[in-house]
Amino acid sequence: MTIRIGILTISDRASQGIYEDRGGPAIRECLSEILSCPWEAVARVIPDDRETIEKTLIELCDSEGCCLVVTTGGTGPALRDVTPEATEAVCDKVLDGFGELMRSVSLRVVPTAILSRQIAGVRGKSLIINLPGKPSAIRDCLLAVFPAVPYCIDLIEGPYLTTNEAVVKAFRPGNK
Repeated sequence: MTIRIGILTISDRASQGIYEDRGGPAIRECLSEILSCPWEAVARVIPDDRETIEKTLIELCDSEGCCLVVTTGGTGPALRDVTPEATEAVCDKVLDGFGELMRSVSLRVVPTAILSRQIAGVRGKSLIINLPGKPSAIRDCLLAVFPAVPYCIDLIEGPYLTTNEAVVKAFRPGNK
C-alpha cells in the first residue's frame, strides 16, 4: 500500500489562479528530500475559508487515507487567517510542541515569527501539521519537526515512514 500524504495550500489568491501556489510545491520538494519510503502526494489548493478548510482536512484524513497532512498558509493574524482554528476543530488532540518548535526555528530568521500561529494535531490515524506560507520557512519548519513525525505516525497506528538520514534522521525510542 502506498503511503499517502496530503499537501494543502490555503490561499484565496492561489485558489483563484491569481497567485502561483509556491507553498504546496515547496512542501512536496522538501518531503521528496526527507522521505526514503515510497509515497504519493494528494494535493489541494483551497481558499481561506474555515468551513472549506475543515471539510478538506477531514476528506484528506478520513476519505483519502493520508497519514500526514501538511498545510501551508492561513496561520498569521490577518482576519482571513483561520487555518489553526480549522485544524483544531477537526483534531482529536493538539500537539503544542510542533508549533513551539517551528516558531522557535523561525525566530532565528525573522522577528515576525511570533505572529505565526501554526499548530499540529492528530485526527484518527492522521497527523496534521500547519506550516507558514513562505517556501524558505516551510523548509526550515518541516526539517525542524520531521525527526518526530515518523514516531508520531507509529503511535497513531499509521504506516512506517522512513527518512533519508542525510537530510533528517527519524527518532524512534530505542533506535541509536
